[in-house]
Amino acid sequence: MSGLSRLGIDANSVASLVRLRRDPRLLELPPYLSLLCILVGVVSLLVLPLDSYSRRTYISENALLPGQVHTYFGGSDQNVFRAYKHEVNAVLGQSNTAINDHLEPILAAGGLKVARQNYTYHSAGATYEGENLYAILQAPRGDATEALVLVSPWRSIDDVPNPHGVALALALARYFRRWSLWSKDIIFLFPPDSLTGPQAWVDAYHDSHDGRYVSALPRKSGALQGAITLDYTKADAADDEGNGSSRFTAVHIVYDGVNGQLPNLDLINSVVNIAGGQMGTGVSLQDMWRHNDGYADCLRTMLRGMLRQGLGAATGAHSVFMAYHVDAITLQPYTATTLTPEGNLVVSGWLHDEMAMGRILEGVFRSLNNLLEHLHQSFFFYLLMSRERFVSIGTYLPSAMLLAANFTIMAIALWVRSGHAVQKPAMSNSKTPLAQKESKAVSGGAQERDLLLPLAVVAFCQALGVVPLYLFNHVPAWLLTPVFFAFASVNTALPHLISRVLTRCYLPSAQHYDLIKSFSLLLLGMFLSSLATLNFSLAFLVGLLASPLTYMQPAPRSATWRLLATLLLNLVSPLAVLVACCTWWQLGISEALQLAAFGWDVWGMYTAVVVWCVWWPAWLVGAVLVLGQPATVPVIQKS
Repeated sequence: MSGLSRLGIDANSVASLVRLRRDPRLLELPPYLSLLCILVGVVSLLVLPLDSYSRRTYISENALLPGQVHTYFGGSDQNVFRAYKHEVNAVLGQSNTAINDHLEPILAAGGLKVARQNYTYHSAGATYEGENLYAILQAPRGDATEALVLVSPWRSIDDVPNPHGVALALALARYFRRWSLWSKDIIFLFPPDSLTGPQAWVDAYHDSHDGRYVSALPRKSGALQGAITLDYTKADAADDEGNGSSRFTAVHIVYDGVNGQLPNLDLINSVVNIAGGQMGTGVSLQDMWRHNDGYADCLRTMLRGMLRQGLGAATGAHSVFMAYHVDAITLQPYTATTLTPEGNLVVSGWLHDEMAMGRILEGVFRSLNNLLEHLHQSFFFYLLMSRERFVSIGTYLPSAMLLAANFTIMAIALWVRSGHAVQKPAMSNSKTPLAQKESKAVSGGAQERDLLLPLAVVAFCQALGVVPLYLFNHVPAWLLTPVFFAFASVNTALPHLISRVLTRCYLPSAQHYDLIKSFSLLLLGMFLSSLATLNFSLAFLVGLLASPLTYMQPAPRSATWRLLATLLLNLVSPLAVLVACCTWWQLGISEALQLAAFGWDVWGMYTAVVVWCVWWPAWLVGAVLVLGQPATVPVIQKS
């Protein structure tokens, strides 16, 4: 103790700490600490829309200079746009090849280098094939080392024809060709859809495609610095000729990428500055067509963004570019409306025509043309509350980390508890009811841990996750619904089967169940804490839905507890959550599973891996624990 005295540490304090460490009451604290982590994690997320926790957006990259140049698209270009619109309308409804045959000479006549690319994808028994058409405008002041992309798909992400977007892209290609200020090449891409075509093109552009299904690109330019997708399908006001929707009052920005990836915030801020500031149009996010900057709308915008990010699916043709560190967004002109007291819908705001949308795109490309290097100054991890308020990863990450920490705290507590022997006093021979009752358990000395059975059970449940992952990604689309309900039936009976086998063949003790739960929660906490740095929203949602697993434990003498716990687990199981989401979004089970399989096969979406190989095994272990029947076995104490 002399050394401790020299350090200023009292011997009595050390003895007190040792006694506190051995106090069995410490093992009663972790459940409350886990609950505190869950509550604080949820509350810390709900306060983010408050002005005290969010910040105003700003431009970090000074070279962008958004809104600082005068745009000239308009005047006679409107006649060019109308001519191209007639050309596009003439081929609507024709095959992909016929459309490209019609557009290719138009682009070539404008002095652009035109090329095509064929591709074929297979997913869930369906075949997706098409042909991309693209044209390269070589920069007069560039050396073909950098390029920007304007994507105008023939069909939007909602599978709606996009003739106005294609015609406007053709008009912009002719307009951009007249200017000599470009320092970066501009690529005009016309894929047949927003799901497969852009993926095939960007894969081939970066030479990461499978040559058996996706053709190589005949022509290329430099490194892609940014991509803008034009989805002109949501405007509702008719044009001057009364044929189709083209006028708009605001622009909707879609920015979510595959697996929750996000573009650099400077790109979104530049569009907001140009469209909302310079051009005087409204700007909205996350389908929030009306936003009053209040707490409720900010919270709704944030939660919608988290849900899209958590799903990890592509939200437009822009989404596939982010896997290659190319910042991309989709712009959707739309007509905002308000409801009058008389119950009539009226247009809210000034109506703008296609030329205004063209000037917005011109301003965005002029800003990106100013870049001296890739966008890197601003944030890549953020949550947007509105077009002018956001929170960065340092503010919102603790929410998901606290949910993951709740599992880790309980896992460590169970590991410690499994090493303590539990002794019960001998039963009295008295016939009185009071004497026949068991006394409270008394903590004894340390005991050896039997690790083989717990490790085998957790490893078996983790390995089972490969079965639904493989099944739902390889079954044909017409079999997905019956296979889903068959798996749901097996999923209901599987915990009972595993529990019965454990009880009959291995006689697991209370220590075994503690270790099973400890290893399962430890893996879940480790996976979610790692995932939170990649896809915060997915980690938070899975952690919140899996939080009841922290308190699942065997209760052989309480049938009511087993019934209630089993019912709760079935309500928050991955299958029940999938059915609830399909009901909310009015999707069929087969459609949702087919989209997930498509995302796995084409986009490389890993949401299914998290669901079936992280969340579902942990749920399965929790269901087995609830049905557990601990056996009374002799205690082997350490010498």
